Amino acid sequence: MATVTILGAGAMGAAQCRPLADAGWDVRLWGTRFDDELLDLLSTGAPHPRTGVPLPDSVHIYRSGQLGEALADSRVVVMAVISAQVPRLAREILEPLANADSLWLTSKGFSQVEDGRVRLLSENLRRIAQEAHVELPPIVTVAGPVLADECAAARPTAPVFACHDISVAQRYARQCSTPAYSIMASGDEVGVEVCAPLKNSYAMALGLVDGLSERDGAATHNLRAATFVQAVHEMAVFGRQLGGDPMTAAGLAGLGDLEVTGQAGRNHGFGRRIGLGASTTQAREEMAALGQSVEGIDSTRLALLFADQIGHGLLDHLPLLRMVGDVLLGREIDPLASLAKAVLPRTS
Repeated sequence: MATVTILGAGAMGAAQCRPLADAGWDVRLWGTRFDDELLDLLSTGAPHPRTGVPLPDSVHIYRSGQLGEALADSRVVVMAVISAQVPRLAREILEPLANADSLWLTSKGFSQVEDGRVRLLSENLRRIAQEAHVELPPIVTVAGPVLADECAAARPTAPVFACHDISVAQRYARQCSTPAYSIMASGDEVGVEVCAPLKNSYAMALGLVDGLSERDGAATHNLRAATFVQAVHEMAVFGRQLGGDPMTAAGLAGLGDLEVTGQAGRNHGFGRRIGLGASTTQAREEMAALGQSVEGIDSTRLALLFADQIGHGLLDHLPLLRMVGDVLLGREIDPLASLAKAVLPRTS
């Protein structure tokens, strides 16, 4: 099988090594300068601190200074660094990217460009390549309910591979699926890419509901269900506005990913702390003390800015996202009342 290079040795980058190695790929894992000590640890056969699972023995490890070697003759390049780092890294490796058969994005987030406008991450990468007179290969967005520890341990996992050219997604679905890692191919690259960051914003809202329940000692199952449904609806509305298929939000990339992210994890934990009474600053500091970043904070900011730039009254159809933004900005609101107003049906 051909060579695949995964850029980023965090939990998701390391976790993707398992199914690809099991599918017979020659897997290389490269880390940024912040990953060098981690890679030293992984090279001893120790488990990854974030997944609790060692890398497959066949994986080749490359430190930060070995980027060129890691990419040499690689047919597939996987971006698994945080979304804010993707454009800068892409500019460094445009030539090997152009020589690859495909570029995969497990990085989840919207991308703000120099003029302040927000774009889909894939759209920004194509813009960067066009300005450098380089043609990128097909981009495949990898998303869906993929918890890193379960993926790394070869537990049953159902990712989505999405590409504008669905035949590309189907080809890699055939080449990379294993009994445990069963891929659904999609031609809705836009819809999948919209759901991937938005579900982090809505996972914070679900965490907020759970924190309020703990704080008050009262069940909030009804409110949680309404919050979940409103979140899926808003992902569909946002994706449709950009030309995506609204049904994508009701599948693995939207509803499925939100279900696992809204049960636990960093974004849920952040929202739960606020529901328990912490300020936004306190919640961030508590998460930082655990060594955990919260992707949903920046993705919410960019999503609201993106929606405002898109216009057509889109923000008016995203009351839950706007409520999450109000919480993150520290505005004086009653979280329980604000959630109810955002997600409960209103009669005209």
